[in-house]
Amino acid sequence: MNKLLYAPGACSIGIHVLLEEIGKPYHAEQVDLRAPAPERALTAVNAKSKVPTLVRDDGSILTEFPAIAWWLARTNPEKHLLPEDADGQARVLEAMDYAISTVHMRSYTLMNRPANFSPVESAHESIKARGRENFDKGLGILNKALEGKEYIAGKFSIADAAVFYVEVWAARANVPLPPNCAAHLARMKARPAVAKVMQKEGVAA
Repeated sequence: MNKLLYAPGACSIGIHVLLEEIGKPYHAEQVDLRAPAPERALTAVNAKSKVPTLVRDDGSILTEFPAIAWWLARTNPEKHLLPEDADGQARVLEAMDYAISTVHMRSYTLMNRPANFSPVESAHESIKARGRENFDKGLGILNKALEGKEYIAGKFSIADAAVFYVEVWAARANVPLPPNCAAHLARMKARPAVAKVMQKEGVAA
């Protein structure tokens, strides 16, 4: 049985959603990211000391959201979490990577952890401001990607799990979502698998 190591409300919630959507037995184990990295129980499993971490049936470890999401899609083809055509797959990977690498890492993280980018406290407000600027721009680009569609690829895919978690973070930070993103978040929350995971992790949006 696959085991997901997750932190409530972290980006791992997207992988948690995918596991629930797939519907096969899995185990979800909460970890504490507030502890110093060397002291985390997670570090013994994943030297990167970060979530999501997936311990697969054979005991092997898979890390990084895009890799885990892609593997889940490819090993569960009957769930149609990736489009069949190459261009559709590329668009899904494009949106997923943008949500993670830009909207998450180069935007939200600046807004919430400015000390990670400068030890100079007087620089933190400008770092937060740059993060917010990037975040708003990123949400605008995702909003355009959702134009005229219920989901990134037209129907639910692994990209939506990534877009979903940054939308949840926007709500957490009281950042207004553009209309297509707001509709997408509402649509995601209405999915039984998403509602179940949000309740389990104690996350609201």
